[in-house]
Amino acid sequence: MKVTVVHTAFEDAPQIVAEVDASHATKVEEALEYAYRWTQNIMDSWSLKMEQDGNDRVTVKAPLHVDESGKTWGLRSTSVRDMMHVNGRSFEVANMGFQELI
Repeated sequence: MKVTVVHTAFEDAPQIVAEVDASHATKVEEALEYAYRWTQNIMDSWSLKMEQDGNDRVTVKAPLHVDESGKTWGLRSTSVRDMMHVNGRSFEVANMGFQELI
């Protein structure tokens, strides 16, 4: 399964930030959990592909910000109210788990 992660919680407009290869997952919930985990900045940066939170199964789709001094900044963690799409279905990240959108 491929999960598309869309940041919507704090943005002016929805932005696709990642595609996550969750082909190992046997259930949609498992794929969503995997995508959520690997779009978190827990120890370092998922989008900068750093050592602890970087994952080769995550493709960064949004441009990274480069400031005036030339420093590249990673993307924020996926949060409550962001969205994920998998197998033609859409889900919102909830306080606990995911809520399917109909």
